[in-house]
Amino acid sequence: MSTIDTTASTNRTTISIYRMAATAMFMAMNIVLSSFSIPVPGGHLYLCDIGICTAGILLDPFSAFIAGGMGSFLGDFFFYPAPMFVSLAAHGLQAVTISLCTRHVFPKRKVFGSCLGVSAGAVIMVTGYTLGRAFIYSTPEYAVIKLPFEILQAAIGAVTSLLLCFRFRLSDFYRKLSHLS
Repeated sequence: MSTIDTTASTNRTTISIYRMAATAMFMAMNIVLSSFSIPVPGGHLYLCDIGICTAGILLDPFSAFIAGGMGSFLGDFFFYPAPMFVSLAAHGLQAVTISLCTRHVFPKRKVFGSCLGVSAGAVIMVTGYTLGRAFIYSTPEYAVIKLPFEILQAAIGAVTSLLLCFRFRLSDFYRKLSHLS
């Protein structure tokens, strides 16, 4: 009996270590993708939404928040600190929403749940950043100028993450790796 308990404890520890490593990897990817940008009128277009949406699809809600929210917070802290708390809230809620929709709204239809999740996450991110920019920079005009590029950033992240997870089977690969432990 104690052998079974020890094995179960070892499996839980291995799964926890695996989950922490995956979360850390997505958080690091988010920070790195925050350092690359495409110049657009009024600022930059970032590619970090790809990592955030992918983390939301693959990870549990808490891990997705750490990867998306904390990763964006740290990316802003290192590269452009003014909106770092806006990033924490907007991208953290975005990742949690995607994760919850993928796992709980349509648990039998992961692709549909993920599509719904990235769509809702995009709305959360665009709204959060638009309101956050209007507050931080005290100019609603600046937030409106960036609005089309925020929508484009959210769309690129949503579509790319769905393609990575379901068309290129990253979700199958991730599931197999998580069951190896």
